[in-house]
Amino acid sequence: MDAKSEWPELMGRPVEEAREQTCGESPEVVVHVVPEGSMVTMDFNEERVRLFVKDGKVVREPRRG
Repeated sequence: MDAKSEWPELMGRPVEEAREQTCGESPEVVVHVVPEGSMVTMDFNEERVRLFVKDGKVVREPRRG
């Protein structure tokens, strides 16, 4: 079975709930919480999931990379 790479169901969810679900489904990833509008590197890292948040809620679809 392929590893999950996207979590569209987490849009609008509280950041801690999103972090728990992401880590629970893919324990090998490192979750980074990033304020919306922040600058981030453009490198691709299969073991990273960024949660872009505003007001404590996920505002972009989380995905590996």
